[in-house]
Amino acid sequence: MTLTPAGPLFAAVDIGGTKIAGALVDGAGRLRHRRQLPTPARAAGTDVLAVVHQVLDHLAATADWPAVKALGIGSAGPVDLVGGTVSPVNIPGWRDFPLVAEAAAHPAVAARALPVRLAGDGVAMAAAEHWRGAARGAADALCLVVSTGVGAGLVLDGAVRPGRSGNAGHLGHITVELDGEPCPCGSRGCLEGIASGTAIARRALAAGWRPDGADRSARAVAAAAAGGDPVALAAFDRAAQALAAGIAATAALVDLGRVVVGGGVAEAGDVLFAPLARHLDRYAALPYVRGLDVRRAELGTDAGLIGAAALCR
Repeated sequence: MTLTPAGPLFAAVDIGGTKIAGALVDGAGRLRHRRQLPTPARAAGTDVLAVVHQVLDHLAATADWPAVKALGIGSAGPVDLVGGTVSPVNIPGWRDFPLVAEAAAHPAVAARALPVRLAGDGVAMAAAEHWRGAARGAADALCLVVSTGVGAGLVLDGAVRPGRSGNAGHLGHITVELDGEPCPCGSRGCLEGIASGTAIARRALAAGWRPDGADRSARAVAAAAAGGDPVALAAFDRAAQALAAGIAATAALVDLGRVVVGGGVAEAGDVLFAPLARHLDRYAALPYVRGLDVRRAELGTDAGLIGAAALCR
């Protein structure tokens, strides 16, 4: 069945450490013509850009492209909204990479002089969940993406607040372990280094967990934890503890009541959310942050694309 666009269409691109996705999104948040390719995260920056262009090529070749009014991009960060650049921690080939200018120069984008809007992936997720998902109706919320990395965005006073540079709420790179391991960002003990899917798998393997098959990812650790494997359970418990510390600190700082957690790691369900609730009960101790309303994200892997489109509305 062909959907009739509800209002204008927006082109959306979601760039992460494992995938680069694109779609056209209508005014109701519905996706059309989705395309997804693996991110060559360890390749040269020009190779990563080439994949972005492939995704844009696919969208521009559709019959709906003439209805597109703007291009929104959600990218792993940090980002720099002033300069239109990105420096994703998990894409080393992009440092101060002029993503907005390069996207605007794509022939199909340039031919129609489409405006290009950039946000960090966490901010894009927050925009999506506030528009169509689990943060709907919340005046103040923290929305987290727990996946290859950990990103986050803030909703304050009823609106997404990216901050001056576009990195407000970038929880993945706050320190939760004072003498923790060095992080690629240059700091130590970052939340991302403990709670990301990559970190969960690394911790489980180092502690002696061995997968039944070839899959050594956090998804396999989650399956083992669901089956009662004590090492896998401990890896998720440690991740949940770090998340709880970061969430509680943020709630204490900006006085928010709702927390939305999404991303691939959140798909572990109670394996993550049960210890998260337990640790939050300990860390969120002040009266005004107790009883945080923690919800699972509703938009799944589409959140980045819906959020990138929401930037253009």
